[in-house]
Amino acid sequence: MPNGDNWQGDVLRDLRGASGPPAAGTGGPPASVPPAPPSTAQAAGTERIPAPTQPPGTAPTPTPQQAPTPQQIPAPPRPRRPSAPDSRAVVDSALSGTARRPQRGEPVAVRVARAVRRIVSSSSAREVAELTRTAEALQQPVTTGRQIAVTSIRGGAGKTTVAALLGTAYAHYRQDPVLLVEADPALGSLPLRLGAETLRWTTADLADIVEPQMSLLDVTGYLVQLPENAWLLPGSQGQIGAMLDTSTYERVMVALRRYFGVTVVDCETLPAEVARVALSASQARVLAAPATLDGVTSTYAVLQWMQGLPRHMIEGTVVVLSSTVARPGIDVEAAAEKLRSTGVGVHVLPYDRHLAAGGVLRTELLARPTRLAATRLAAEVFQLSQKRR
Repeated sequence: MPNGDNWQGDVLRDLRGASGPPAAGTGGPPASVPPAPPSTAQAAGTERIPAPTQPPGTAPTPTPQQAPTPQQIPAPPRPRRPSAPDSRAVVDSALSGTARRPQRGEPVAVRVARAVRRIVSSSSAREVAELTRTAEALQQPVTTGRQIAVTSIRGGAGKTTVAALLGTAYAHYRQDPVLLVEADPALGSLPLRLGAETLRWTTADLADIVEPQMSLLDVTGYLVQLPENAWLLPGSQGQIGAMLDTSTYERVMVALRRYFGVTVVDCETLPAEVARVALSASQARVLAAPATLDGVTSTYAVLQWMQGLPRHMIEGTVVVLSSTVARPGIDVEAAAEKLRSTGVGVHVLPYDRHLAAGGVLRTELLARPTRLAATRLAAEVFQLSQKRR
């Protein structure tokens, strides 16, 4: 058989009968070298298969190599998944004991007076009809997952509270899974607001974990389960670490969008880069602002800037004015009307003692006006998200 190291010399020897010296320039062994010993097949008396003959002077045809079998082809290396982090408590045990018992959003006297007014007036029937229309709007089916971004101009504007209220409302009224994403890794308080006890996987972790072939059950194994078919993806483990970059955020949101009907994103404050990306990529935007003079002024400046962006940005934005004290220092309705002049919708979230105290959000303790305002807000934002693909 041909020698793999000198196949040209072997082929020429076969053509010459293996009796003469190799031609010059063929690279074969010199004439003084004795011929190679017979192969095992020849020694056993087996007839040797002659090599195919070629016309003199033509270059010999290389022996075709056998294609590697599938077992011989090395599999591409799979990306390494991050090692499972340890679970961490949302609130340190030494601090959890400092919280007082949560109180209702409004005093008993106010609740009793409202109940009496509803009995003696016809407002109860109108309220039920309005709630029915709102519920129908919230339960509309979606063809692709809707992403709603919530941000603010500064900290303490009620951004996380608004995100928690929206996510809770969608989880209550909708049948498909709802996801709340914390895209504010700088010690965000969304897990605390939603009542999560421990944290493990974060937004940055899931960017390297979620794969297209995963099922919803696979994905939710990395999330924090909340009541009423809602899930939470924390931004951090309660420690100051690396900030979330835009490419990681985009990979996570694209990968998770097909699993959840509605995703509420608690973004960083503007003008952070991730917040700007979230606003442009979402189907609806919520801008939280405190019902104060400086809060309204800053928000109005941002809305004027948004008027220079594509039209759908301002049309798909809703401003939420949150009253942090029982008696705000501004005329809230007049401020809301000024903000509406830019082309956005404006909702007022009334003062609520339960919300103002912070801590875990318990919807059964909210004042009735707060629950109604949050439900109307969720319905309008969801309808805006339906208008944008």
